[in-house]
Amino acid sequence: MQEVGKVSHMAGSGRLIVRLSRAVPEGGVLYDSKSAKVARVMELIGPVGGPYASAAPLTNNTRKLAGRRLYAEAPR
Repeated sequence: MQEVGKVSHMAGSGRLIVRLSRAVPEGGVLYDSKSAKVARVMELIGPVGGPYASAAPLTNNTRKLAGRRLYAEAPR
């Protein structure tokens, strides 16, 4: 697993907005530090040099995610 970004906030639509530090493909799964599935990337938004991901939560504990670092499986 490699760190890919940090949760910025939850949008009004219920999706998590993640500030990415590494590229993540649409449809990719994001994990927390304990390797629990947290969200699935639905779309990439913002500038190419500093993209964000709009991700659908896979957990009910979304309020605790703000500011947390997220991870993805390393590309093969």
